[in-house]
Amino acid sequence: MTATPLRVGLIGYGLAGSVFHAPLIAATEGLALDTVVTSNPERQQQARAEFPDVRTAATPEELFDRAAELDLIVIASPNKTHVPLATAALKAGLPVVVDKPVAGTAAEARDLAALAEERGLLLSVFQNRRWDNDFLTLRRLLADGELGDAWRFESRFERWRPRTKGGWRESGDPAEIGGLLYDLGSHVVDQALVLFGPVTEVYAETDIRRPGAETDDDTFIALTHASGVRSHLYVSATAAQLGPRFRVLGSRAGYVKYGLDPQEAALREGSRPRAIADWGAEDESLWGRIGSGESPLTGGGTPVPTLPGDYPAYYTAVADALRGTGPNPVTALEAAAALDVLEAARRSARDKVTVTL
Repeated sequence: MTATPLRVGLIGYGLAGSVFHAPLIAATEGLALDTVVTSNPERQQQARAEFPDVRTAATPEELFDRAAELDLIVIASPNKTHVPLATAALKAGLPVVVDKPVAGTAAEARDLAALAEERGLLLSVFQNRRWDNDFLTLRRLLADGELGDAWRFESRFERWRPRTKGGWRESGDPAEIGGLLYDLGSHVVDQALVLFGPVTEVYAETDIRRPGAETDDDTFIALTHASGVRSHLYVSATAAQLGPRFRVLGSRAGYVKYGLDPQEAALREGSRPRAIADWGAEDESLWGRIGSGESPLTGGGTPVPTLPGDYPAYYTAVADALRGTGPNPVTALEAAAALDVLEAARRSARDKVTVTL
């Protein structure tokens, strides 16, 4: 018999809620998008148009008041609300998924983890970039020993957005937890930790480049891992020429990959995982190359087929974890370790020092 779908309440229907969470929840077998919380009438109308069976609510309190009708709360609201909303949901007896960053500090993330453990509830963090096509491909290359011993990892999440758009993500108010360090930086740091393990030293440079910008929009982070690997991570909204997404150098070979995973663009355009047979697949012209001694841009190396990206795998894993048939795909303690690095990076950039963890 087919199990009854787990009912999901989604708080927030901006970019994160409408583009990522709602479509992925709706596409996951075993989950049902029950309620979307947004105080914006236009977004309520948008949610009902895109998901005709969904209910809407104006406040999170309306959701918590009927906690017995739900099996999971997903928090996709602005960063500053993550901790109070996750706390309220856990205290209401509901498992929680929180968009990254789970909190503004590692201490807050660990407090949330402790509360979830105390209540015996799932607390998971949406680090969807672990299911990017290039990241999945790189993990396989490393696991298979194709690069030999990894020495240096370069990761870039760069954009060319010379004008600010406003909103809380670009606010200079520390309470908003805005800026690229905590936005895109959450992704590149998490990926580096997954690939190469704990970090012992952090050095960072953060700059505000654009006229009218209030918070960092061009940031570099250098990590020394306990394993000996060095990670150089770049996040920028001011990159007029985009570098490779990954450049990984090892004792046997290197891997270079340009271009972003296509899943975000597909979701923004309205495509849905269940409706596309080759979801997450990439054109052969965008495959990365592996080799030694030559530049991939002059034909050096061998093309490496890019594994399909798989954002739906995150919510499939969440459903399994809720039913007790699989582990939490991204724990709050893993997110706290990334926040340790981000806090150290902020301190490094401010004080112009290398921070030891």
